[in-house]
Amino acid sequence: MTQAPAQTSEPKASKVNIHEPIMEVNNLAVSFDNGSGPRIQAVDGVQMSVYPRQTLAVVGESGCGKSVTSMSSMQLIPRPPGRFDRGRIDYRLENGKLVNLLELSEKEMRSIRGNEIAMIFQEPMTSLNPVYTVGDQIIEAITLHQPVSTKQAWDIAVEAMDAVGIPDPNGRMKAYPHQFSGGMRQRVMIAMALACQPRLLLADEPTTALDVTIQAQILELIQELKQTRDMAVILITHDLGVVAENSDVVCVMYAGRVVEYANVYDLFDNPRHPYTRGLLASIPKIGSRHDRLVTIDEVVKNPEEFKKLPGADKGITPWWPWNDAPKDLAARNEPAGDYCLHKIADDHWVGCWRTEALKDDNSPPPELEFRCADQKQ
Repeated sequence: MTQAPAQTSEPKASKVNIHEPIMEVNNLAVSFDNGSGPRIQAVDGVQMSVYPRQTLAVVGESGCGKSVTSMSSMQLIPRPPGRFDRGRIDYRLENGKLVNLLELSEKEMRSIRGNEIAMIFQEPMTSLNPVYTVGDQIIEAITLHQPVSTKQAWDIAVEAMDAVGIPDPNGRMKAYPHQFSGGMRQRVMIAMALACQPRLLLADEPTTALDVTIQAQILELIQELKQTRDMAVILITHDLGVVAENSDVVCVMYAGRVVEYANVYDLFDNPRHPYTRGLLASIPKIGSRHDRLVTIDEVVKNPEEFKKLPGADKGITPWWPWNDAPKDLAARNEPAGDYCLHKIADDHWVGCWRTEALKDDNSPPPELEFRCADQKQ
């Protein structure tokens, strides 16, 4: 393998306080035009934050708003038909200054996309340009954001391809996307995202097309880079096994809203929202035999599940769009006024109906500086 020059392969020196969130999503709402019908509210009041050296896992079924939230932070939502209805996404630059990503111009965003914030898309088949070699595409991303020569960019690209397990990376740099399998194209996308050493990595189903062995290698690589480069990771996935093994904080979403937010240990040991309990109950468990699996529907359609939340006797009720709204909803006219992300315990939040009991609950985005690596030291 050709080694990159020392001045380009060394991790970027981080000037950011690792005890401050690198990005905060506050009350984000995104909708899409639906022709003659009402606008489709894809995201409605999402709140979350992520710290350096931390992996925030965003989980939930297809269509819940996970990818829309991450793509909004890169301003990759096509407008129209998309629209940012309200909220802000605050990103902390290396000098400590906060900028609202939703208000930046296209020129300002180009300096951040791929450099400060990189994204691994879930569709490797359509994310690569078929008429350029994969080497040209990786080099383009490197030279756009780093002051290096073409030769140095080539070496960095080869090193990145080797790091994600692509055989003969020097030779494969000259190959075209159609000459790679689906899994290999995904690895090329990951190499492209990591080549510029981003401070925040948005990984949207990064291991979907990979076999379990390569999946483990890629996730291990991301974990290593997270520590050595002070990188933050937002991991979007359906795989709760990957979440349990690789995340520090978990954000569970449904119908465009956050229904539960906690550190990974609390969420798996003590899920508070019925939807989260349904997700966990539907997973087959080694060593236990069942004639049929529990479905999420069975859990969320049981009224007793919504009475288990602390404070239920005082009118605190988990939010769920398919249940009748409580009769004592607080009279608020602003958007998403029927919902709030309520802190029920230290480092644990649950999406609730804004009843009279929570009328004055104006919680800021959850800031949860929790890292599993710190607990193991």
